[in-house]
Amino acid sequence: MNNLQVHFEELKQSAKMLALLDINLVKDVLEKLAKNTLKAAGEILAANQKDLLKMDPHDPKYDRLLLTQDRIFSITKEIMQVAALPSPLGRVIDEKILENGLLLKKISVPLGVLGVIYEARPNVTFDVFCIALKSGNGLVLKGSSDAFESNKAIMKVIRETLRESNLPIEAFLLLPPDRDATRTLLEAVGYVDIIIPRGSQSLIDYVRTHSKVPVIETGAGIVHTYFDETADLQKGKSIITNAKTRRPSVCNSLDCLIIHYSRLEELSDLLADLFAANVEIFADDAAFNIIGNHPLVSKAEANHFGTEFLSLKMAIKTVSNIDQAIAHIDLFSSKHSEAIISESSENIDYFLQMVDAAAVYANASTAFTDGNQFGMGAEIGISTQKLHARGPMALAELTSYKWIIRGDGQVR
Repeated sequence: MNNLQVHFEELKQSAKMLALLDINLVKDVLEKLAKNTLKAAGEILAANQKDLLKMDPHDPKYDRLLLTQDRIFSITKEIMQVAALPSPLGRVIDEKILENGLLLKKISVPLGVLGVIYEARPNVTFDVFCIALKSGNGLVLKGSSDAFESNKAIMKVIRETLRESNLPIEAFLLLPPDRDATRTLLEAVGYVDIIIPRGSQSLIDYVRTHSKVPVIETGAGIVHTYFDETADLQKGKSIITNAKTRRPSVCNSLDCLIIHYSRLEELSDLLADLFAANVEIFADDAAFNIIGNHPLVSKAEANHFGTEFLSLKMAIKTVSNIDQAIAHIDLFSSKHSEAIISESSENIDYFLQMVDAAAVYANASTAFTDGNQFGMGAEIGISTQKLHARGPMALAELTSYKWIIRGDGQVR
């Protein structure tokens, strides 16, 4: 047994105690963490600066890695929101008495030990710890080398807060940022119950291929918005600009605008705010004929469709009808978030019914795909699969259930 496996054994045993914690104690610990994080903000930002100095500011991951005083304040607000949420544990999901007198209850319980593998997003360290603790789950964190100094500083605050409250620090483990640690985590059968990768499609593909532990896929977002023949120009302009430019480095940002051919003459107006924000456009032939003289526009190549840009870049696809739009989405979507902008109730209903994604929007920005925005508190990621959980994964999605059966001597 190597050193990491020893830690995993300690973690597994410590994690069993988390489901027994009083909900008021958990609330108190999270409130303490929010206060301690504000006190340690200078230390966390100094560590984050060390990580930032190693990354090209033009790298799409730079914004994800960046912590600021305002972002730390926002993180503490989210911690307090999680603290205020009801516990997801012990909920009676189903209850019945059989003809033989057996009393059956189906109740929510923790998943057990979560393994989370993520890239350059130190805020994830806070998010997943808070909802793991609140949902009674142990936690193994495997961040990238890009954010290791930040993650260490954050984990220091978390461990000190746990120690203040006499809670088991062994139930929450930050692994070193090397490949051996990743390999050990992916093979931790019997110690870790679920692996959740958060990051690029390549990371998710790697984890899915190599993990011996069950995997819930999250994160990668290849996002489309369809501007149909009836769409309101000003409404569409606002939605598209927000979806693309609010935070282009996150998974719910817009990657491909699909536009009905009858609206091509308005394309320059529709994109005006994107051009002002220096968004680079890759346009198909029909769209290029309209906006090709703009310096930010170039002809789209095949690889521009089905790409998660994570930056100020966007593709444009022209279609003749809603079925072509849906077919394009079906071909390239990662099943994260998709949207239609339309004034046709018939088109909206058809799109919402036919598009297969975790979140499907009508006349709203895909930037809302977020656990906090959905009123669920901090999230561990956006699940793009269909087993166990789909969409934002927050407290309820980090539980399973078990059947409790009470009898009085019944035999079969």
